Amino acid sequence: MEQELQSLATEAKDGLHRLDDSHQLEDFRIRFLGRKGLFSTVMKKLGTASAEDRPRLGQLANSIKKEIEKLFEAKKSSLAASTPSNASGDLPDLTLPGRCPEGGKLHPVTQIMTETCEIFENLGFSVAEGPDVELDHYNFEALNIPAHHPARDMHDTFYISDSVLLRTHTSPMQARIMENQQPPLRVIAPGKVYRCDSDITHTPMFHQVEGFLVDKDISFADLKGILTVFTQKMFKKDLPLRFRPSFFPFTEPSAEVDIACVMCDGAGCRVCKKTGWLEILGSGMIDPEVFKMVGYDPEIYSGFAFGLGIERIAMLKYGIDDIRLFYENDQRFLSQF
Repeated sequence: MEQELQSLATEAKDGLHRLDDSHQLEDFRIRFLGRKGLFSTVMKKLGTASAEDRPRLGQLANSIKKEIEKLFEAKKSSLAASTPSNASGDLPDLTLPGRCPEGGKLHPVTQIMTETCEIFENLGFSVAEGPDVELDHYNFEALNIPAHHPARDMHDTFYISDSVLLRTHTSPMQARIMENQQPPLRVIAPGKVYRCDSDITHTPMFHQVEGFLVDKDISFADLKGILTVFTQKMFKKDLPLRFRPSFFPFTEPSAEVDIACVMCDGAGCRVCKKTGWLEILGSGMIDPEVFKMVGYDPEIYSGFAFGLGIERIAMLKYGIDDIRLFYENDQRFLSQF
């Protein structure tokens, strides 16, 4: 057995001397030093040696194995030092096209918000922003929605305290601006709003643009003209508008505004439920009670207001049928815009 160990040591040293790459080195490690390698096989034979020879042979076997392991590590270091870092098959393929990271894009809601503001700014409106956390007074009371008014149920409000809440619309900017400025006023108020509602057409947080205009001799015809221009600019076509009587506490008269279906051009389809019309926003003439609360004389001044949901506009413009897609951050969806 001693001769077998010496022969194995000689074979291992000769094998190490002939190695010239890392693949051969790994094969050597498995063959000689692996768990089922030649040295392990010889060590298992120690049990068959005589009791007198066993300690000496065991010491010899361990000594030879340690020597080979030391030579193996030295060879491994030598090969690593002499081998170029790109010599193991990972040379760059210079024929491949360059990797250009894809540029970021604005979120579709941001795009529509920006486009909406630009359209109204070109019509002479200024932009005003207000707090997301609002007082009950501005969100309801100053807009002719007193406590226990049934219209409050329409808003499904997130209350922080009895008098503080997350605003349910951007209309509070009407009261905030009018109580500090005198007419003429032509303002839009974009921003986030919050309501306890969630389904394929509603989310707890969404974006809205409130607009209002106050001056002398403002009529419903002025409102119709402004909204007609807006829809033509937004949808890039001359879409018919329809004003349906509705109710909002802070406007009188009030109207829901429909546009001819952008999918079928008013012919009737599944999207518009065969009616040929799609609801787009709410509007109306500012209620005289709102003017009185901010110190305006309704006998002198008149005005109109409107409010539109940005997600609603984006869904109609891009043919999206589920509002939740805007907030799932799926790159396959967002990259289309």
